[in-house]
Amino acid sequence: MTLADRLAEAKKVDTAAGQPPVAGGPRHRRARNADPFAEVKRTVHQGLLESLGPKLYDARMSQGELEQAVRQTLQVVLEREEAPLTAGDRTRIAQEVADDILGNGPLEPFLRDPEVSEVMVNGFEQIYIERSGRLEQVEAAFADEHHLRRTIDKIVGRVGRRIDESSPMVDARLPDGSRVNAIIPPLAIDGAMLTIRKFSADPLTVEDLIGFGTLTRPVADFLASCVRGRLNILVTGGTGTGKTTSLNVLSAAIPDDERIVTIEDAAELQLSQDHVLRLESRPPNIEGRGQVTIRDLVRNALRMRPDRIVVGEVRDGAALDMLQAMNTGHDGSLSTVHSNTPRDALSRLETMVLMAGVELPVRAIREQVASAIDLIVHLARLKDGTRRVTHVSEVVGMESEIITMQDLFLFDFGMGFDEDGRHRGVLRSTGLVPAFLGELNDRGVTLDHALFAFERFAR
Repeated sequence: MTLADRLAEAKKVDTAAGQPPVAGGPRHRRARNADPFAEVKRTVHQGLLESLGPKLYDARMSQGELEQAVRQTLQVVLEREEAPLTAGDRTRIAQEVADDILGNGPLEPFLRDPEVSEVMVNGFEQIYIERSGRLEQVEAAFADEHHLRRTIDKIVGRVGRRIDESSPMVDARLPDGSRVNAIIPPLAIDGAMLTIRKFSADPLTVEDLIGFGTLTRPVADFLASCVRGRLNILVTGGTGTGKTTSLNVLSAAIPDDERIVTIEDAAELQLSQDHVLRLESRPPNIEGRGQVTIRDLVRNALRMRPDRIVVGEVRDGAALDMLQAMNTGHDGSLSTVHSNTPRDALSRLETMVLMAGVELPVRAIREQVASAIDLIVHLARLKDGTRRVTHVSEVVGMESEIITMQDLFLFDFGMGFDEDGRHRGVLRSTGLVPAFLGELNDRGVTLDHALFAFERFAR
């Protein structure tokens, strides 16, 4: 059978593929139309590899030179094909093969799309994206499991990570800073899975968050004053609520003359200051050695003469070292914690301190937390897909065995929805004045008491 015959046969399959999905197997997937150009793309891909060969891996070639060589060779290889292809088909095939060679295959169009915030691969046949806070399934797919695994290997290999049966899950990042999580069999029962949290090439600013409705101008100004006044701030919320983005925005208020050390599992923070030292943890090697944890880096950061320590996320015993740093002269530190509410964040910190393996009484841990944390900024992703700051809460101190808190600003859920289904609510002041105002005044940061005047909530 010639290539033209196979192409015609594939198009027949494509026409017949639009049937309802059939349940069965470990996962119920929507049926995917067969790619009528799959055979052509395989042939072109192979021809490209034969033509360029070692040039694809020549470290002396810049990315621009490599892209130019790939695209020129693609045109030559395509011209040799006898398949009945239109100009549009040739352009599409050339782009998809180039994406596979130079980028991340079928994911590349979504990674280039500024409106897509997350890409989720649930197996080689099923890809979801998040757009405007809502999930949708797309028609794109990988050719097979091997194609998906090859793309995962390419991503993790760029940052010196590995993924195989002995180390079947990994956190990595793309060159633009986007966060990648991959997990493969035997942990992923139904095949390899990949999740990419995209990061904007241009970091979001406080003006962007105000425009999105994440927070209001008065609250943004208040939080910037708290950062300049060297309060220890914890950004909390669930997965995908915008904690890292908010941490980036808050960090923009740090004065340029301060020395900042950032500590992360996978480097995501994009601080705008010049004096920033970025540290990243390291997993164990194939022999199980060489691991460097967040906790190790926090301890090392204390010897680097930091003015501020910014920890991308606290999730284990590093919480103890972070609290110690906050309580020993490193005021103004910032971090994030996964939690459902501000109160839950304090409970999680207690639990994570116990994970450090140090036997401390619960009261001693709570005293450390109450002394270290000044302010909690809590975010949530609402039903309309928007990400909002729902609480700005002060940690006041201890009363008996309980850490006391007071909400300074709360999101007004009582305002209902507009005609597009979006929440009308905004952050409103509760009327409570923070106890740390005197501390801010001592550091040269003055706040107008009118900012905390009670605002009536909708009923």
